[in-house]
Amino acid sequence: MLVLYRKKGDSILIGEDITLTVVESSSDGVRLAIDAPRDVAILRKELLEAAEVNREAAAAKADAANKKALLKMNEILKKKEHD
Repeated sequence: MLVLYRKKGDSILIGEDITLTVVESSSDGVRLAIDAPRDVAILRKELLEAAEVNREAAAAKADAANKKALLKMNEILKKKEHD
């Protein structure tokens, strides 16, 4: 990891076509401007992590719903076998 000190208005070039510019700096954080080609995905890491947590929760909920449905189908099949 490269750690740099930049002031307001300073820029960092990543590769040949991505520029990060410090727009504002305060005790609360830093505001960055990112200039990149449209085909470059720019995502906030915390949003990506939250989306992953949501996907995992949805998958777990779907698994629970599927198990419940399978149990219900087994009950129905057992009833039909006894009839």
